[in-house]
Amino acid sequence: MPQLKTKLLGLLLITSGIAIAQHTDEINSNRPGKSFGAFSVGKKVIQAESGIYYTKEKHDLQEWEAKGFGLDLVVRYGAFLEQLEFIGEMQYQTDKYSSPVLDENRNGFRQLTVGAKYLFYDPWKNYEEKVNVYSWKANHKFKWRKLLPAIGGYVGANFNVGDNPYTFPTDPTVSPKVMLLLQNHFGSRTVLTTNLIADKIATDYPSYGYILTLSHGINQNWSVFIENQGYKSDWYSDCIFRGGAAYLIKKNMQVDASVGASIKDTPSIFTGAVGFSWRFDKSYKPVEIKGGKEVKGDTKGKKVEEEKKKRSDEVQ
Repeated sequence: MPQLKTKLLGLLLITSGIAIAQHTDEINSNRPGKSFGAFSVGKKVIQAESGIYYTKEKHDLQEWEAKGFGLDLVVRYGAFLEQLEFIGEMQYQTDKYSSPVLDENRNGFRQLTVGAKYLFYDPWKNYEEKVNVYSWKANHKFKWRKLLPAIGGYVGANFNVGDNPYTFPTDPTVSPKVMLLLQNHFGSRTVLTTNLIADKIATDYPSYGYILTLSHGINQNWSVFIENQGYKSDWYSDCIFRGGAAYLIKKNMQVDASVGASIKDTPSIFTGAVGFSWRFDKSYKPVEIKGGKEVKGDTKGKKVEEEKKKRSDEVQ
């Protein structure tokens, strides 16, 4: 996940007023958390993030229980601009619902969403880190710029298809979803990602919420995360906590595992998931962005790759 691949910041930074494209040497997947990072996968890069999960919900007051499995799939594609990414999300679930008056097997799409996100602000873009050759202390003191987050925005649409047991009967076929995406890097290993969400706007039951994800890279391959998600609507509100880890198999492949639980018992929610992320970037060409515009050309691309490698070595 972008939160977990903390080498990202080192690869993005560069001096002399030049910014580097968002493509990184290693995959940056949103898994195993639920938040979206502010940065894109890179122009002409396609990335698939998928997993299977177990879920159990139990409502103590209404005396019902639902247990089952599901499949998550997210496809991300960078197009037109380095800052722009298109995203398709699918979550299909099958479970058994049991109550004092009804037992039934259910299946359907819990989520079917298509959208796009765009990076509006990168605090390290066009910024030159000045070195004080006379003072070690000045070079290592805390810099307030580190508190500034990268800022992105997301706009998408939810699709309600078929006779779906997981949606309200009054839900329209299409409903909008918007998010504000914030991403802070604290050093080279720790990242905080914040999502502010307005979902199913203009429907009978709009939902508003947030996701906070704090992740830390342990070493070159292992990373861990903790996450808190809250949401509220006139129909339902809850607070979910998640935790897990990811392992980088090689630069374009990652596996992950996570668990999550709610703090309520109306209903209580428990989930466990394992997943896999894969990136195809053979069509990617290094891009240099200068003065807010892309600079094309193989010569520039080679310089970008050399600078990215240099920054990567410095982070390591």
